[in-house]
Amino acid sequence: MLTESLFFIAQGASNITSKGALLVVLLVFGAMAALVCIGLLWNFGSLWLQAMMSGADVSMPSLIGMYFRQVRSSVIVNAKVMAAQAGLDIDRTNGISTQRLEAHYLAEGNVMNVLNAIIAAHRAGIDLDFDRAAAIDLAGRDVLDAVRTSVHPRVIDCPDPRYSPTGFLSAIAKNGIELKVKARVTVRTNLGQLIGGATEETVIARVGESIISSIGSSETHLAVLENPNLIARTVLKRGLDNQTAFTIVSIDIAHIEVGQNIGARLRADQAEADVRMARAQAEQRRAEAIAQEQVMKVEVARNRANLVLAEAEVPQAMASAFRSGHFQTQE
Repeated sequence: MLTESLFFIAQGASNITSKGALLVVLLVFGAMAALVCIGLLWNFGSLWLQAMMSGADVSMPSLIGMYFRQVRSSVIVNAKVMAAQAGLDIDRTNGISTQRLEAHYLAEGNVMNVLNAIIAAHRAGIDLDFDRAAAIDLAGRDVLDAVRTSVHPRVIDCPDPRYSPTGFLSAIAKNGIELKVKARVTVRTNLGQLIGGATEETVIARVGESIISSIGSSETHLAVLENPNLIARTVLKRGLDNQTAFTIVSIDIAHIEVGQNIGARLRADQAEADVRMARAQAEQRRAEAIAQEQVMKVEVARNRANLVLAEAEVPQAMASAFRSGHFQTQE
């Protein structure tokens, strides 16, 4: 009986010891889980709560995944909150999802700039989806500035003051009078052609070329001075914004002044050139005449020498005739 009692006591102590060890293990795992939860809440709790209260649809596993993917979770959460508050589609399938924002961030895109551009376009009634805005941003264009230019057209100077030392376009009418012109071009961004479209420099070059061509086709400079807007309307009708990232709203002649009489100067230069050519030709003829005179002098001297030689032969011929007896005199 004593042996059986000791056996049951030992078995009970063993069971108590096993339950205590299991309890300790459970307590350790519970403490570790609590620490992990506290750490997650400490690092991501505020962001998760902000997203949840704003209806931004950002889960805790997504925040943890951003940490391991080295994505700034605050940027993504702020972008989702902005999209949700602005009434944009944040559906996980077709909308501005967390995954698409992360992909754009990892591609070194400016997430906040893209979201601000989409919100501005949405408020202005401009069709701009996330894919196009992200593509424009990754192409190196400022998509937010493009949307702002679409809403508020921008005015650019023609010619560009950065590259034109005088700040004027120089054009010459058919009567030879120079006109110095400065134009203002109002443009609006064409979001449909922003990717692959020509830049602002191309628009300035086309407008400048067309203004010079239009003034050059005018009969007199007075016609341009009387109605400079006619030149602007003619240039505007040529469709200079084709294949560019802008739509030309208007072209206005800001300043025009009369320059030099290029035609008269060219005619004077031509006359002077003709005079120099005539002088050169006269000098050539004079030199040729002098050369010819020298040639004739040489011929005269040669003929005189021949005459002297001939005269010297006459006495010899007479002497020979006397000696031969062929010399006869006439009575």
